[in-house]
Amino acid sequence: MDQTQGPVNRLVLTSARATKVMPALEVVKAACSNCSLRELCLPIGLQPEELKRLDELVSTRRRLRRGDHLYRAGQPFEFIYAIRSGFFKTDVLIEDGRDQVTGFQMTGELLGLDGISSEVHSCNAIALEDSEVCAIPFSHLEGLSRQIHTLQHHFHKVMSREIVRDHGVMMLLGTMRAEERLAAFLLNLSQRFKARGYSPAEFNLRMSRDEIGSYLGLKLETVSRAFSRFQEDGLLAVHQRKIRILNTTGLKKLMTHQRG
Repeated sequence: MDQTQGPVNRLVLTSARATKVMPALEVVKAACSNCSLRELCLPIGLQPEELKRLDELVSTRRRLRRGDHLYRAGQPFEFIYAIRSGFFKTDVLIEDGRDQVTGFQMTGELLGLDGISSEVHSCNAIALEDSEVCAIPFSHLEGLSRQIHTLQHHFHKVMSREIVRDHGVMMLLGTMRAEERLAAFLLNLSQRFKARGYSPAEFNLRMSRDEIGSYLGLKLETVSRAFSRFQEDGLLAVHQRKIRILNTTGLKKLMTHQRG
């Protein structure tokens, strides 16, 4: 008998067992009850049996490359997507043929709410970096939320937050000067990164200057000038897409029309 067969066979058996075990581990990792983002995108305070039922709703996970569409405007609405990792933008095509950015979404936030009212998506959702989402069938979620009031209450809060965010953007576009808009945008990103356990003062922008301008209603040149002005005033340190906030108070003063 070839003495090398023992170790080789053991290795093959070990690999086979690992192949069977790994999908099970992936399922466990994908479950809402074991997800580190649960407090951000799903309600806390659910009972174990309720969390188990919620786990069963997550039908699949989708991985997207930078530039991939999660969904497009006009497609039938079927899923709510919880972002496990990565960064997205939503945009719409306006009359002159340009894409108007309507929002930026990051890890722990939800996508797809735009399709609830009309049952078709009203915007495009595009990955700004390699990303992963959990797809939750809305029809199943709707039924479960009627049975679990904590879940229903949470999604009412999520939809309310989207409305408040839309109002905030309207305020930016209607009442603030260019530098104030950019300051508000950066401070909002800072707060959202902080909520996810990242540094609120140092982060990489996943979106381009042009995309920021589209979202804030500003020309690319105006956005670039505002960033330069913030550097000159000692508010930021900027290197390509890497941002370091040096003076949070100064950015906040800009938004309240105060001067240092």
